[in-house]
Amino acid sequence: MIQPTIGFITYGVHKDGLKDPMGTPFIDNAIVKRSKEALVQAGLKIVEHPLVIATKDEARNAMKAMKANDQVDMVVLFSGTWVWAAHLVAAIRDYVASGKAVLLWTHPGSQGWRPVGGLVMHGGLLEIGVPHKFVYGEADDQETVLKVVSYARAAHLRSSLNMATLGTFGGRGMGQTCGVADPSQWMRMFGIDIDSRDTTELIRTAEKISPQEISALQPRLAKLFGKAPERSVVNERSMRMYLAIKKLVEKEKFDFYTIQSFPGLGDDYSATCFAQSMMLEDGYGTSTLGDFNTALTVWLLTRLSKERVYYGDLQHIDKKKREIKIIGDGACPPSLASKLGPAGFSEHGIPTEGEAGGLSVKLICKVGEGVLARLGRVNGEFQMVITRASIFEPPKDRIRKRLDECGIPFWPHGFVTAHCDIEKMLDAWTNEYACLGYGEELYPALVDFCELTGIRVVLP
Repeated sequence: MIQPTIGFITYGVHKDGLKDPMGTPFIDNAIVKRSKEALVQAGLKIVEHPLVIATKDEARNAMKAMKANDQVDMVVLFSGTWVWAAHLVAAIRDYVASGKAVLLWTHPGSQGWRPVGGLVMHGGLLEIGVPHKFVYGEADDQETVLKVVSYARAAHLRSSLNMATLGTFGGRGMGQTCGVADPSQWMRMFGIDIDSRDTTELIRTAEKISPQEISALQPRLAKLFGKAPERSVVNERSMRMYLAIKKLVEKEKFDFYTIQSFPGLGDDYSATCFAQSMMLEDGYGTSTLGDFNTALTVWLLTRLSKERVYYGDLQHIDKKKREIKIIGDGACPPSLASKLGPAGFSEHGIPTEGEAGGLSVKLICKVGEGVLARLGRVNGEFQMVITRASIFEPPKDRIRKRLDECGIPFWPHGFVTAHCDIEKMLDAWTNEYACLGYGEELYPALVDFCELTGIRVVLP
């Protein structure tokens, strides 16, 4: 889970202890201090500018320092009192042009004229077209603080993607039209380089995995699944594939990746279900079938959540109940397992989608609150559908029936209630995959990320 770093700059003309006609300092230092403390308590790191800024030189120096600090994802400009906007906007414009974000925070209250300083800056930045977020609210208001934190987290995600590398092993899987990528568009939108590798290198690397490396993996598997898998050629290949993928991702310095899975690897060597499950468990953003859009969605959710992320098919939707069954083809991080359906080993089990076979994971996702989301493209333009969701467990006496419904009961299942208009969600959804992230705080951060990066957001 990420911890963004923000620059905190207070601005206002009437500063340095200057008092209003009633004898009270225009800038209330107690409010400034309380606001910074609220952000720290909410999980942000703060780089504070020591001077209250008002002049062009002060603004230039402050924003230059924040732009040069690679740790700073976003600057919070805190309204101390009113200000001459023209003295600040050029420096802010220059800062935003570097790819970093700006948020204006105005703490309510008549004393000090903070709203005047906030609104004149908000209007000035709107006038000249500088992207920013405007927040009006108190430091002890949880919703206000969440707005600042969510925007900071989104800014951190955007910064992290700039100059990142998305690796792809193999080509398009299963004839997917709705997961392909235009490398130039990804570079233009996100600053991401797409780099490809043939799957033959994965097989060669897998075959070179030593018996000692296989043995060293067994205690961890026993901890995650309650026992290590039975030793067989098929199972050993699945473990080799996991270790090989991890080695190559680290060797090539891929920030996240997608893999063709089949046709190809699933027929020639091993299904990738187990490998993908373990890479998700290790906190890597990934997807199967060469689905670039799912890979980025999983990366975003993984960075935002305290839990691991599950992606699988929207296998069944009950429109009346707004219930969705997400079934992955054997891939799911084992730490998401519920007590009702603990993590265990299974087999891929579909010969038409990988004759070589391989280990897969079976489980039922644990109860929680979170989001369903997926990035997609419509007529070449990015959009993301996002909805809040509740993950539930069916009654114990109905589990077997619910698992048998799909005909493949040994694959991982997530039972989800979507808090949205299902018809609108289905109309806007761009793939069979759904990406499930745990944590209610993911929703506003994803919305802010879309705003920052120019992705059209759909909230059904």
